[in-house]
Amino acid sequence: MRVVLIGRGRLATNLHAALERAGHEVASINSRTLDELPVEADIFIVSVKDAALKEVIGKAAKGRENQLFVHTAGSMPLNIFEGHTRRYGVLYPMQTFSKERLVDFMEIPVFIEGSDPTIKLLADSITRRVYALSTEERKYLHLAAVFACNFANHCYTLSARILERHGLPFDVMLPLIDETARKVHELHPLDAQTGPAVRYDENVINMQSQLLDGAMRELYERLSQSIHENAI
Repeated sequence: MRVVLIGRGRLATNLHAALERAGHEVASINSRTLDELPVEADIFIVSVKDAALKEVIGKAAKGRENQLFVHTAGSMPLNIFEGHTRRYGVLYPMQTFSKERLVDFMEIPVFIEGSDPTIKLLADSITRRVYALSTEERKYLHLAAVFACNFANHCYTLSARILERHGLPFDVMLPLIDETARKVHELHPLDAQTGPAVRYDENVINMQSQLLDGAMRELYERLSQSIHENAI
């Protein structure tokens, strides 16, 4: 297929590589230089930050109202295209991306929405795991991903900060992090949970809480309470 990819961020960089590996002809366009946008393609993929999506769609679809457009956002609705183009959909790869580390797209679940068969054909060419999902359900999928990925990674950041303050390298945590991730391949996360909060060991919790201050102490106490409540 002839694919026009609008955006050059982390997701777009990984998607570009996956599309080319699948044999597609890809034209990559920076969202700030839409004057270079081709008039026709089999599919236009808009992969920009959510705050810019509506504006970019409005500019990109002008004069291309019969072309097929999709976006790649987890929480943005399908109807954001209405009034701009007649053919549209969603192609949402659920993964965390970086420009420095290209992921294996064939293992990524990709969630699609829209009736045009080209969307599924394209998705099937880059991954083994394609699922149809409505806008409403995709909101909850993205929310779950924020907890599983973004919030977990933030906890790594806080862990690194504690270690750095005491002259310890973060890589001492890597075997623990790896084993924690491996366990949930075999166990429900609730069954894999360990630590003082599960049994609500107040001596340990209170001692550790006193080592923190401000927002980190509040976060520690709230997470400990949440872990215990879910374990009951």
